[in-house]
This record gives sequence, structure tokens and C-alpha cells, in this order.
Amino acid sequence: MCRIAGAPRTLLPLLAALLQASVEASGEIALCKTGFPEDVYSAVLSKDVHEGQPLLNVKFSNCNGKRKVQYESSEPADFKVDEDGIVYAVRSFPLSSEHAKFLIYAQDKETQEKWQVAVKLSLKPTLTEESVKESPEVEEIVFPRQLGKHSGHLQRQKRDWVIPPINLPENSRGPFPQELVRIRSDRDKNLSLRYSVTGPGADQPPTGIFIINPISGQLSVTKPLDREQIARFHLRAHAVDINGNQVENPIDIVINVIDMNDNRPEFLHQVWNGTVPEGSKPGTYVMTVTAIDADDPNALNGMLRYRILSQAPSTPSPNMFTINNETGDIITVAAGLDREKVQQYTLIIQATDMEGNPTYGLSNTATAIITVTDVNDNPPEFTAMTFYGEVPENRVDIIVANLTVTDKDQPHTPAWNAVYRISGGDPTGRFAIQTDPNSNDGLVTVVKPIDFETNRMFVLTVAAENQVPLAKGIQHPPQSTATVSVTVIDVNENPYFAPNPKIIRQEEGLHAGTMLTTFTAQDPDRYMQQNIRYTKLSDPANWLKIDPVNGQITTIAILDRESPNVKNNIYNATFLASDNGIPPMSGTGTLQIYLLDINDNAPQVLPQEAETCETPDPNSINITALDYDIDPNAGPFAFDLPLSPVNIKKNWTITRLNGDFAQLNLKIKFLEAGIYEVPIIITDSGNPPKSNISILRVKVCQCDSNGDCTDVDRIVGAGLGTGAIIAILLCIIILLILVLMFVVWMKRRDKERQAKQLLIDPEDDVRDNILKYDEEGGGEEDQDYDLSQLQQPDTVEPDAIKPVGIRRMDERPIHAEPQYPVRSAAPHPGDIGDFINEGLKAADNDPTAPPYDSLLVFDYEGSGSTAGSLSSLNSSSSGGEQDYDYLNDWGPRFKKLADMYGGGDD
Repeated sequence: MCRIAGAPRTLLPLLAALLQASVEASGEIALCKTGFPEDVYSAVLSKDVHEGQPLLNVKFSNCNGKRKVQYESSEPADFKVDEDGIVYAVRSFPLSSEHAKFLIYAQDKETQEKWQVAVKLSLKPTLTEESVKESPEVEEIVFPRQLGKHSGHLQRQKRDWVIPPINLPENSRGPFPQELVRIRSDRDKNLSLRYSVTGPGADQPPTGIFIINPISGQLSVTKPLDREQIARFHLRAHAVDINGNQVENPIDIVINVIDMNDNRPEFLHQVWNGTVPEGSKPGTYVMTVTAIDADDPNALNGMLRYRILSQAPSTPSPNMFTINNETGDIITVAAGLDREKVQQYTLIIQATDMEGNPTYGLSNTATAIITVTDVNDNPPEFTAMTFYGEVPENRVDIIVANLTVTDKDQPHTPAWNAVYRISGGDPTGRFAIQTDPNSNDGLVTVVKPIDFETNRMFVLTVAAENQVPLAKGIQHPPQSTATVSVTVIDVNENPYFAPNPKIIRQEEGLHAGTMLTTFTAQDPDRYMQQNIRYTKLSDPANWLKIDPVNGQITTIAILDRESPNVKNNIYNATFLASDNGIPPMSGTGTLQIYLLDINDNAPQVLPQEAETCETPDPNSINITALDYDIDPNAGPFAFDLPLSPVNIKKNWTITRLNGDFAQLNLKIKFLEAGIYEVPIIITDSGNPPKSNISILRVKVCQCDSNGDCTDVDRIVGAGLGTGAIIAILLCIIILLILVLMFVVWMKRRDKERQAKQLLIDPEDDVRDNILKYDEEGGGEEDQDYDLSQLQQPDTVEPDAIKPVGIRRMDERPIHAEPQYPVRSAAPHPGDIGDFINEGLKAADNDPTAPPYDSLLVFDYEGSGSTAGSLSSLNSSSSGGEQDYDYLNDWGPRFKKLADMYGGGDD
């Protein structure tokens, strides 16, 4: 049997009744029903539920023990169920009526059979420490006995114990560990048992709060509990032998944490803001302030009461407001709220738990700021009865007039903001009034163009009212009215063509000078005396002209429908009409000429080049015709070959396939490979028809068995087209021009060089000549010259000739310097002397010979000579009578020459 040792005697009958169960007749199998044994599971919780907090355990009766059940919650966002049936909180939230009831589902994973049970959550009442009296002795919980076979018959297993919850106050001061209850099994008399507890608070987070003596089964708490964190612990007690075998079914132990008043009320906001209209009657709702208490709200610890501690300012009454002590609703209790006198009230609100008990309750305060709002008790009033404005015609989105109003209500509120409307004088809706959000003025704006010739003045009736209606009981009219006089100003408007575009139909081919139509514009300014002149704005093909006065359009060229400027048989030309107003205005009009086709284009063969084989089989060329005209001046076409030259019809034959295609074939058995130009006569179907002889270039080539040309050269390689020949000629001409320009430039440069030589000063000429002699070489001191060249100077041939020009007599030779061989060791002084003497004699006898070296006398000796000039040596006409001292100024080389000639007989 099962019992709780140490329980009061008054509990024994109750426990005996709980252990009773109906038992079937002896020998019958015990009844078992799969599903939840209870219809509703209840749990008592604190107001605040924390994430991961275990709430209760739902049991599922699994009769055969083979079912695999999966639990689900109808509120998965708030509650979850583990495999053991323990319900946990998914998130932290204050417990309210919306969480008070939910469903738990159990579903067989194999058969998909489903059961459900309801879970009801309620708030736990608060018990004071005086109401919780510790028992002088620890209660003892005994595992219920498991009944088995008896007298050869099966007996029904009795239901598990329903152990009353253990109530434990929070914030207990100990000492710890504090003994709670002792777990015991009747089998401990015969067996050595070990006791343990599992569940949140024991071996699951938060672990270590509850411990059990494994030998004695004494269950103890190790530290103070906090109801606001976990309001109930659900433990499960186990009894096993020393081998770990289970000897008793686990029993559930529920420990309720009793609430204590250890939390002050906390307002949701420290400052609360509310509004109330001015002039509100007593009893008008203003706002609601709310405070919460973490203690149990169903107990005195969490029951709050509100009151107003102070009001500022205290006019016109110190008690303008009151508060509902339970709900926190603030309402007015006195009349006289006037925004113009007091715009804002400040209230200090106090919340106290323990139902407002000032002795035992805990309190907290918050501030409530109440703003007195304005009501619409003053309508807007116009500052003038009539407003004036003007607008140019045809202008839109411009402000015509500003309407000003006054309003005594609070600015920039619905009771002050003005709304304007036009109540008369604008039947066509050409005006609109917008409100300036800053100044509250009405801006009269033109939204549709106004024609001066139609309306010269508008008289509008406008009204202004607020965005919200006037408050009840106000004696003023709800709106104010005024008049707006708008004058329309006449302006010069654009002339316009009518119709635009204008469409006419004409045959192509009209000759120049043909009058097509008259295209004139109208001037909308009826009250202005203006003239209109016409000009051509766009004429892509330059076919037309327009009379500037009367707008008569005449052709100046032949109209051609096949022109690239004609699109879809329509030619567009644009004309401009301008008046002489101030300022001048203009308008454009488009003339569309629909050109009717005439047969003015002869057909051409297409393609213009083709290939065929030397033999007739396979041998055929399909051709068609290209005609720029359209029906009925195009196809069907007639194809034929001309009579001349005679070899055309002898070699070729043409067969018409249909109205657009024909076939050209070889008529003879063999035609030599080459390029042939075959003329074809093509006639269209126009009235009258138009014919044309079109040339088809045919390349006759050798073909393989498939009829494909095997010649390497293509038809384009047989000859050059006209375009290619023209391009080559242009390149040749450009190249010749470049060569000619280069030659002219060279001649001009030579002439400039010659002109510079003619302009040389004579004195500079002498000195320059001396510099030329400086390049002659070393004279007698130079040992690297060939004496044979002096003996026969005429045999020396120049290697290069300078360009022809004016050359001085004393200039060095034009030909390149000869490379003389090394002089032999035995020169021929006799030959040299004879040559020099003959040269001196010729120079002395020549009346035109200059007094310096001359090429007519001496040959070029080569460069690098250090010898001086040999001019006039031992001249019979000069001698020592001449003054050669000026030679000293010409350098060391001429100084020696001066010594030779100026030194007298020496």
C-alpha cells in the first residue's frame, strides 16, 4: 500500500480515497485507455513567465508501451512540449488572459493518430510569511505499491499518486539546505535503494536548487527561491536498487513558490503625455497611466491603487482632474479649461501595491503632462472685401492674387488652417486656390489657359473656412466670403495652320513651276492688325517654294516618288508663318504630299553577276527583275534576249518561269570558260510599259560532278569594276601631285641659297676665301699626296657633282676629294717645277686673273694641307714692292707667306 509518513491524520481518509480504483472481477485483464488521462491540466503561475521556465507536466497513457508520441502546442510561439510531456515557456511574457488557455496535441508518429488536451493557466494567490507555517516535522512521501499477479489472476494497476504540491515561500532566509520532504519506498525494508530527483531545478537548468539524499531520500532546497523567475518546479522522484534497476514508478513532485511583497510598482513610462480640448465638460476622459508589479497580481502583493499627489498650476481649481484608483484613467472633474489661460497641466501620479495600503504597501510615482488643445471657436476672416489681380492670356501656373485672412485660433492647427474655394464666377474651372502653409494666405492660380479674345475679365467669389468645423455653440458664421477681380492681358499669340498637317495627293514627275496648293495660317489675335509672312522651314529634297505673302506652294524641281526623302509614298515639308507683332510670333505647319506612282523606272536584272558551267547540263541561271516602281508599274515582267549581237541568241536562251523570274541557259553544247556579258531585255507591266537592256555578267567555268565551279579565279578577279579603276586613278594623281610639290620645294630652296651667296659682302668674301684655303692641307709639309696627280691633273675624274649654281673662281673643286696614295720616296721635282712655272706664266699674262689663287691655274691639292697660298710666287709684275703685312692678321699660316714675300731678297 502507499502512504505518506508523517502526514496529519486528517489527510489519511483523503489519501485513501485517492488510492481507490475500480477493480474488475477476479481474473479479468485490467482496463487501459490510450490518451491523456485528464481532460484539462491546470497550472498556477506568477504574472511574469520567463523563457525556458517549466510550467507543468502532461501525462500520456501509452497502454502497450510501443507508441512513439510527438507533442505539439497550439501556441508554438509561447509554449513547447518535450518528449517527457513537460511544458516550457518559449519566451518571457507577462501572463494575461490571452495566454490563459491553450491545447496540447499528441500524435502517433506511425499511425498519425492524434489526441489533444486543454491546458489552463491561472495566477497564483499571494501568501504572506505569517500564513506559511513550517511543519514541525518533515513529511514523508512513499512510492505507491505496484500490484501484480495474485492467485494466478491479473489485477488492474492502480492509478499513480496525486501528491499535493509543496508550498515554499520565496526569499526564505534559511538556514540552507532546508529540508522539504522525505521520499521513501516500502521496499527499502528488503532492498538497499538509492533515491534521486530529476527535472528543472535538480539536474536540469537551473541545476542544484533541489538536492536529495540518495540513502535517506531527504529532499532539500539549497538557496532562496524567486517566484518572479520560476513560480513552480516540477520534479520527478526515482527509486532504484544498488544495480540501478528501477524498483518503483517515478512520482511527480510539484513545488510552488509562494509570493512575497518584494517588488515595487513600476510605471511603464516615467512621463506620460495626454491632451484634453479646452472647454471640456467634467467627466471628459484624458488619458490612462499604467504601472506593473512583478509580484503576484492575484494577491495583495500585486494589487495596485493610483492617486494624484499634486497638480500644477492650480488654476482655476486645484482639483481639475481625478484618477480611477484601479484602472489609472484620468478624467476632468471641473469646468473652466481655457487654452488661452493655461496651456498645460502637470500631475504627479502615485501607484501603491497591497491595494494602496500606505503602511504595508510599496509605492512609486510618475509624471503626467496634460496639454490643453485648441478648439475651432474662431472662423477665418478676409482682410478685404475685394482683391484684384491680372494675368496674361495663355499663361498657366502663375499666381494672380494673394488672399489674406485672420484667425484667432492657435496657428498651424486644423482650427487655424484655412481652406479656400471658388463659389462663383468660374464656370469652366480656369482658376484654383491653394493655401500657403506658412502664412495661411490663399494663392489664386490659373490652371487652364485663358483667351483674351473670349474673356477679358473674371469676377470670382471665394470663401474661406477652417479644416475642421466650428465647435458647437459658437455664434460666428462658419465661413467668410470675398470677391476677386481678375483682368486678362492681351499678348501676341502664335499664328497657326489649319489643318495641320495638310495632306494633298499628286502624281510624281510634276515639272518645276507647277502650283500645288495654298497653305495659309490664321492669326488668333483678332484685335491686333498684323501681317503674316511665310517661309520654308524644312524641304529635304528642295522641291518646293512658298509665296511669302499668300502662302502659294509651287514646285521648283521634279517630284520623284522613288527619292530617299519619300517615306511610304509621303513627302513631308514644313513651313513657318511669322507675324509682325511685338514680340514677333511664329507657327509651323506640315504639308504632306502623297505621291502617286508613274512608270518612270525601267526594270533591271537581278543579280547582275552569275556563274555557270561550260556545258549545258547542269546549266541554268535563275534571274529576276528589280523595279523601283510599284504596282501596277512593276511586275509581272517580260524577259527576252536582243537580236544583236547575234552570238547572244546563238549561245544563250532565256525561259520565263513566272511573272517575276526567268531562267538563262546555255544553248550550245560547250562554251569556253571566261567572262561574258549577256544583255537581257526586261519589260515591266506599266501603261505604257517600260523596257530596259540590262547586262548580266556571267562567268563560265569548269565544273565538277556536282556542278560547282573548280576555277580558282572568281568573277570579281576577271576584271576591275568602274569604282576600282576610279580609285586607282585617284591614287596615281595624288602621288604625282606630291612628287611635283616636292620638286618645286627643292627648286625654291636652291634659289634661296643662290640668292644668299650673291648678297655676300666683298670683304667677307675675301676672308671667306681665306677660310677656304685653310682646308687645302699642309702644302709642302703635307707628305700624304700623290705627285702624279699634279703632273696630270686633267685625268682626275670627279666622283660627285654639286647642283648647278653660281661658283666663285677661288672656290674649292666641286668633286669629292680624291684619296691620294702615299707619295713615293723619290719625287720628280723637275716636273712639278715646270708645271708651276707654266701656271705662273699663264697667270701673269691673264688680265682677268684675280690677285689670289684661281682654279683656272691651280688644281685642288686635297684637304689637311698646312702650306700657305702659292699665289703670285716670283711674279715679275709684283715682287717685293707690295705690302704683305696684312697677311699677319690672317693667322700663323699666312704669317709665313708674309715673311716669304715681305722679307726682301732674303
